[in-house]
Amino acid sequence: MINYNPLCFLCCFVLPIFLFVYPTNASSRNNATPLVDQVCANTSNYSFCTETLYSDPHTRDADRFGLAAVAFHLAYLNATATKDYIDNLLKKNSTSKSQYHKDLQKCASDYKKAVSAIGAACDDLNSESYYDLADYVGVASHRADDCQHALKGKHDSLLNSMNNDLKGLCEICVVISKLFNTIGF
Repeated sequence: MINYNPLCFLCCFVLPIFLFVYPTNASSRNNATPLVDQVCANTSNYSFCTETLYSDPHTRDADRFGLAAVAFHLAYLNATATKDYIDNLLKKNSTSKSQYHKDLQKCASDYKKAVSAIGAACDDLNSESYYDLADYVGVASHRADDCQHALKGKHDSLLNSMNNDLKGLCEICVVISKLFNTIGF
């Protein structure tokens, strides 16, 4: 079960309902809106960025605030799903005192902090202050890095993928955060 921060719920779940809904599967530069193209062109993986953002139907008509709500919502969902996945792995190995179990405990702690940081970013977005958005998602990205480092080559490909996805989502959020610091955008 995913536990949601009430303010993050408002920012990441209620706000997008008010945006127009036009489903799309756009994932190429030719189909990207100018805003999505601008954001994704400033990430390290344009395809991941567009595919991820367009997985939410609100993206097509989103302004920068709406796009931020989409991106932070997706990052929050990823972080909570990863935390739940790690918690389930720990339950399956509850009697184990192996190094892998200790590494999973470290990851669980990292993802608890990542969820909290993204929740704080949603609060910042909702308060319209925007100043700490990039810092909060930076914390979440570092927590995913720390989890990945704790695994030290352990082969849980799903957890590795979830760590990489959160880092990619955080990168998108950082780029979007910069839109709020740009005069005249």
